[in-house]
Formats: sequence, C-alpha cells, structure tokens
Amino acid sequence: MKTYNNLVEATNDLMKRGYTENLSLEGDTVDDKDKNIHMTADDIEIDEFYRFEGASNPDDNAIVYAVTSKKYDLKGVLINAFGTYANTSSSAILAKLNHDQVSDNLNRADKPEADAETGTIAN
Repeated sequence: MKTYNNLVEATNDLMKRGYTENLSLEGDTVDDKDKNIHMTADDIEIDEFYRFEGASNPDDNAIVYAVTSKKYDLKGVLINAFGTYANTSSSAILAKLNHDQVSDNLNRADKPEADAETGTIAN
C-alpha cells in the first residue's frame, strides 16, 4: 500500500489509478448516486484503504476506501468518517469495511480475540 500525507492526496491518486466513481455510504448500501446504483456488501471488494487523523482537529478523522464492484463494473472512492462523525450503523457494509481493515492490516498478535466463556473481547 502507498503512503499519503492527506485525504486529498490519496483521493487524487486513486482517481488517477481508475477509481473514478464518487461513492457514498447510505445505511446498508454503498451508493453511486450519479448512476443510481445501490451496492450491498456482497457487491463490493475493498482493494485498499487509508486512514487519516486530523492533527489539530479530531473532527477531521476519515478513512478513504478504494472500492471495486465486478457486478456493476465500477471502481470508486468511498470516504467515511470515524470518531466524532462516524456512521454508527451496524450494517453488513460497515462490518465488511471494518473486517477488511482488521484482516489485512493488523498482525495476528494485534487482532482482538473473544473470550470463549464470556464472549467479550480479551485485552
């Protein structure tokens, strides 16, 4: 994965690399409003993501996702806030976005595990 200094730099580079659609998270779907497409978790793949934290303003926390949909033959950019402005939906889309972050970008020792007896996350 590449390293970017800010959200704009990441978005511009992804667009140059073919992620041209502007996607948005709308409840249980990722939408391409220009094409009136509503994609479920099964319709998309997360190719890359980049997390940015505002150094001076915690409200600037965002994650940029490079998303591909073979079903709809599109590649796009999805920007989602975290922290103060995070989408708190428990949809399958958010589960997929969060799962891909943990699966691909944390070492096994860093991944949280549930305690078999209590079902809670062990520290």
